[in-house]
Order: sequence, then C-alpha cells, then structure tokens
Amino acid sequence: MDEHRFGTRDKRGQWAPHEPLQVGPLLDWPWNAARVLKWLPGYFLPWNAVFFALAVALWAWATPSRETMQNLAPGWIAFLFIRNSAVVLLMFGALELRLYVHRRQDLRFKYNGSFPADRKSDVFWFKSQNLDNTLRTFMSGLPIWTAYEVLILWAWANGIGPWAAFGDHPVWLTVFALALPLVHEVHFFAIHRLIHLPALYRMVHSVHHNSVNPSPWSSLSMHPVEHLLYWSDTLIHLLLPSHPLLVLYHLQIGGTGAVIGHVGFDKIETGKETAIDTHAYAHYLHHKYFEVNYADGALPLDKWFGTWHDGTSEAHARMTERFKRKKASSAMSRSSSRREDPGP
Repeated sequence: MDEHRFGTRDKRGQWAPHEPLQVGPLLDWPWNAARVLKWLPGYFLPWNAVFFALAVALWAWATPSRETMQNLAPGWIAFLFIRNSAVVLLMFGALELRLYVHRRQDLRFKYNGSFPADRKSDVFWFKSQNLDNTLRTFMSGLPIWTAYEVLILWAWANGIGPWAAFGDHPVWLTVFALALPLVHEVHFFAIHRLIHLPALYRMVHSVHHNSVNPSPWSSLSMHPVEHLLYWSDTLIHLLLPSHPLLVLYHLQIGGTGAVIGHVGFDKIETGKETAIDTHAYAHYLHHKYFEVNYADGALPLDKWFGTWHDGTSEAHARMTERFKRKKASSAMSRSSSRREDPGP
C-alpha cells in the first residue's frame, strides 16, 4: 500500500496520519446518536471482538474446572501461567516476527523511522530493547497477570464475591461486558497519571518509557509495581456482579490488548491494497512526548484534563505552551525556595 495516501513522513523519518485523532462521542454534549452509531463499529472491531473471542475460547477449552480451582494448587496455577504465556508469545511474537524481524512492510505506516534492534542502548538489559522488553514481560508481567487471574477465579470457585450467571442476569452481564474496555480505560488513565508523578516516574514508570520507539514486546515491559497497578482494575469483578468469562475478557483487554498501543505501525497490511487499522497513534504520541494521551481516547479524559494530543500542529503548539508554563512554574518554585532558605 502507498502510505502517502494516508499520511506523511517528515525529513526525520517520522510518519503521521493525515486525519487527526478523534475522541469517542459517548460523553459528547449535546449527545449525538448518529455519531455514536458511526463510532461503535470501531469500538468493537476488530480488537475488542478478537479479545472477547479469545476469552470465550480460553473459558471453554483452556480453564480448569470450578472444582479444581477451589484449592490453590501448583498444577492449575502453573497451567494458567503457561497458557497466558503461550497466548502472549503467539500474538506478540507473530507481530514482532512479521513487522520487526522479517520487516514485511519495511517502514510503511511505521510512526518511527527506525527499528529498535538497529540501535543499542545502555538503558536496556544487555543493551537490547527487544531482549529487555521480552524478559520483563515473562519475568514480571505474566506472573502478576496470572496471580490476579488465580485470585479472582479461586474466589469464584469458592463463592466469594457477587457472581452471576448469564441465564439469570443477561442484561446486566451484557452491559458490563460492553463497558469493560471503558472501565479499563478509566482505570488506566488514573494509574497512568499517578505513576507520572516525578518520584513514581523515576522509580517505576521510567522502565516502560525507556521504549521511546515501542514495538510489540514493549507492551508489557514494566516495573513490577506498575504491573501490580495495571491489572488491579480486574478486582472490580469481586465488587460488582460478574462472570468468570468477563474476568478472562478483562484480562485479555489489558494483557494481549496492550500490544495494540505498542505495535508501532498505523496499519498492518493484509494485502496489496488492504490493511487493518491498529488505532495505535494516540499511545505512540504518549511514548513520544510523555505527558500527553494518558488514555487512548475512547472517553474524553485527556481533553478534560488538558493533555489530549490529536496529532495536529495546533495540538502540538498547545502541548509546547503547556510545557513552557510548567517549566516556568517549576523555575519560580525553585527560586522561591532559595530565597526562603537563609542557608547555614
């Protein structure tokens, strides 16, 4: 495909789409039903539908029985860890192999004009972004993901929590399922803003942001503290009526779903003139500029808090001005502190 039909690449090799990013219309006022209906297919397809289908398959064929999960035994816990690892290895690995190892698309639709493997850096283990990201995913991300899953499924197996059956509560469980990507986005925005506080950023979140040029294995490359926060939204299933299938769907949204924001390409080509939109640009801009797009834009959270960047020059100017004000305010605070401190 010709990437120039959909965007432009500047002199530094950075590609950007022609169309500015749009925030989801669910909370627009006045509310516009036509715009919501036009937006809904992109909310479901392809990714949320894929994650739900994956959750159904895992629930039907790759989750231990209720009786088995009533006791915390190493066997079924290890099985869940291996199962989750296999899903991640297949999905992340397939994207990495196609786009970054074989480079089937070369740089077409790639936001950053270089590949991580071509540059070594001391910020990564063994000076390799790919190796660092992969090790952090399997050493910390997947164990903590699995720990949350084990806790919640064990609670369900033992009747701990307000669990419901689809036959008894079809409307509520359907609405809850449809809302889970939005629940994840609100939680992600909240913890994301938290770990961008200076102290937490230095100690925790900087590990993830080392991947300025993200690739699939960057998706779950985080500090263990961030992993603990990241999946804590799944504890909502112990507070609101839910079903184990929705727990698995929620975990897929946050787990395998993380790859969508880090794939690094705007489109994944499926033929000479066909491609799948990744919707990755919003989060790529966060990795590029750090203090914008703390969420992905399904809800107008960043707009409300003044951190939305839609990829346009106007948004870039607003961001630059905000950074200048922040820097000036910080300088004034330091100057005031020095005047108030008389010294020894």
